[in-house]
Amino acid sequence: MIRKFREAFNQAFSEDRYNGFKKALADGFVEIPFRVAETPVFIPAGLQKKLIEAGDELIKLIRQPDFKELTRGAIPAEWNVPNENDHPHFLTFDFGICRDMQGELTPRLIEMQGFPSLYGFQAHMGAEYKKAYGLSDHLSPYFGDFDEASYIALLRKVIVGDHAPHEVALMDIDAPNQKTLIDFLITRKYLGIKVLSLADIFKVGPALYYQGENGERIRLKRIYNRLIFDELAGTAGSFEQGFDPREPVDVEWITHPNWFYRISKYTMPFLKSSFVPETHFLGQLKSIPPDLQHYVLKPLFSFAGMGVIIDVTPADIRAVKDPENWILQRKVEYAPAVHSPEGGVKAEIRLMYLWPDGEEPQLCINLARLSRGKMIGVRYNKDFDWVGGTVGLMES
Repeated sequence: MIRKFREAFNQAFSEDRYNGFKKALADGFVEIPFRVAETPVFIPAGLQKKLIEAGDELIKLIRQPDFKELTRGAIPAEWNVPNENDHPHFLTFDFGICRDMQGELTPRLIEMQGFPSLYGFQAHMGAEYKKAYGLSDHLSPYFGDFDEASYIALLRKVIVGDHAPHEVALMDIDAPNQKTLIDFLITRKYLGIKVLSLADIFKVGPALYYQGENGERIRLKRIYNRLIFDELAGTAGSFEQGFDPREPVDVEWITHPNWFYRISKYTMPFLKSSFVPETHFLGQLKSIPPDLQHYVLKPLFSFAGMGVIIDVTPADIRAVKDPENWILQRKVEYAPAVHSPEGGVKAEIRLMYLWPDGEEPQLCINLARLSRGKMIGVRYNKDFDWVGGTVGLMES
């Protein structure tokens, strides 16, 4: 990517430095259960400009007055939560880094979500990469005029708002045992909010509460929602512990759970852009493409690549019993754009936006993932190095 930084980084790299970086990254928090890559991604100005342009095009669709009507079929009936607001507070767009016809690096959309990502961890990671490897002060994981202080201030504005931090909680189904726990703990450090599991929250009338350290009952005003409802499928309808999020409750959702479905793979067939691969709802497909080897079959309602069929066949398509819940998408050909000592590595970059109430969505920071396997993701990269989660650094 940025050649001068890549060459200097590779020449100075050592396993001792990498191990020191990983130790510093986890120090004071928790052991990281996922692979963190040896290197950041050095994003050149030309690619940065295209990423911003691609993100702007996606936001135009989301800002359309009829967007909710377009996506009314996105929310599974059993997980439709009342009191939905006008817009998500978070937007994340995943782009595979490819090459265009002229050989220039360009982004191609892989996935999109109206749902939070590692908004705490990525800021921490960017700072630790720079510190551990002695990288230039002019490199930053932030877009525009953001720096760490202004970014954390905006994160606090979106998540905490005018409430006291103890009235706000990051909630997941079983927070202490999530792979993203380190992000939860870093977010707590930045913002001072609680980290709670679903079972820690109880309902009295329309209000939600949790138990304080001294056994007192504390009213919860806002939920920073990290719970993916698909994970509750096995317990739907029971909720013996905690509260049922589908019941009307007197709480502010940051962000409302319905946006997880509205802005998702379901949105992609509506997008027409040079940055978006051709995508069809399987239930609306008139005929199977003759070049099916260039497509991938994806379930609409899944997370972290579960259920995706990469080498799709006509038999796979015919075997789908609920085609309305699947999409057929043209494959994205990743470029081996990051040069490691072992050769080229594929990269994916996630643009991460914050959208305060009454304001415009703001592109703040990014997440990157490196792969040498068939797909981006842990299960495809188990036996490789120079792969895993990382962050893109840009010249400021």
